[in-house]
Amino acid sequence: MLELTDEVALTQAVQGDAQAFGVLYERYVNRVFNYIYYRTGNIYDAEDLTERVFIRAMNHIGNYHNQGLPLSAWLYRIAHNLVANWHRDNSRRKEIPLDEGVLVRHDGEHPEHELLISEERERLLRVIRRLPAERQQLLILKFTEHLSNAEIGQIMGRTEGAIKSLYHRTLLSLRDEFESMAFENVHLHDVGG
Repeated sequence: MLELTDEVALTQAVQGDAQAFGVLYERYVNRVFNYIYYRTGNIYDAEDLTERVFIRAMNHIGNYHNQGLPLSAWLYRIAHNLVANWHRDNSRRKEIPLDEGVLVRHDGEHPEHELLISEERERLLRVIRRLPAERQQLLILKFTEHLSNAEIGQIMGRTEGAIKSLYHRTLLSLRDEFESMAFENVHLHDVGG
């Protein structure tokens, strides 16, 4: 059953075939979980919200109408809405603990080098978390899910050109913020020393 294409599995799922929906679940659960985890920073909340995405998808699969968008776009939109509600309800941003190994790489470098890389990543994550939700979503879809600008545009309801422009502005904003943060740290060390 896993060899079914998305289109065939989707058609069968729309007709009430639970096994076909299970195939789609198996194909997309990890991608949806990763997206939600990067947006919430908490494994337990990501698991809960991922489950809710697929429950909502299962309950509404009969209403799904293929409008030229891949199924993943529909699932990401459900996930995006649930995460937005989650942030609103919690009204706080959670940080992703670096010790969970999400972005930490161990390649045999010296401990001092690992520490510097870890500090840089932590600073970068702090800057990313300050971005508006839309820009965080773009970065997650681009770098975690490795989606093209066209695919991201489908998910976010924008043209490919609009995504390219948003991506460019986001990178410039990240660079400026990161440099500003580095300057503040150097200045604080100079004053404190």
